[in-house]
Amino acid sequence: MTSDIETPELCERYERLYTGALTDVLDDHDIVDQTLHPDIAPLTQDMRTAGVAYPVVGRPNRAVDDEENIRNILEMFGDAPEDSVLMYDTNDDRAAHIGELSVTSLKARGCRGAVVDGGARDVAYILERDFPVFARYNTPADAVPRWEILDWGVDAVVGGIEVSPGDVVVGDVDGVVVVPEAVREEILLEAEELVDTENEVREAVRDGTLPINAYDEFGEF
Repeated sequence: MTSDIETPELCERYERLYTGALTDVLDDHDIVDQTLHPDIAPLTQDMRTAGVAYPVVGRPNRAVDDEENIRNILEMFGDAPEDSVLMYDTNDDRAAHIGELSVTSLKARGCRGAVVDGGARDVAYILERDFPVFARYNTPADAVPRWEILDWGVDAVVGGIEVSPGDVVVGDVDGVVVVPEAVREEILLEAEELVDTENEVREAVRDGTLPINAYDEFGEF
């Protein structure tokens, strides 16, 4: 798709927004159910991320060849595009699929975060790296001997939501939202306008305007 906004600027502008505003705008377009399952949460409440989706798909496999598996995982990290957010479709509830060395590599490549429908480990070290990670659980159990990576840069289902390369992923303390690629600029502009309006509503209410009167004036609340 032709874009009028360069990817780094697009991601920076999305990161200044909040997921509630994005969900409201998507609802207005009848693009509903774009929010990942609420079990997927940031490692800390102040974490936020916004970037272009880079889906990763795998499955549990205790018979996996460890050497082949780790090489495939490392190749996936090396293919991660700048300004991307990794989106893990793990189909797993036991292993950790991202850790400190993973995020060190991803941050060095200019990636903007990871959203894991699965587990994370080395959390204290991840926090030191200041790299946003959203995950369903934490565990020390490494994925390499327990989980097989199948593909990356392909369509996936993460937290119950379909995700494709090129979609925009935004995460904050409220959760994670996926904005389809085809409307990502339109949704961005409308969400920025909505946030500006909500700021006006907030100021009016603080100054004593009744909520119903503020809604009648601004059309938002």
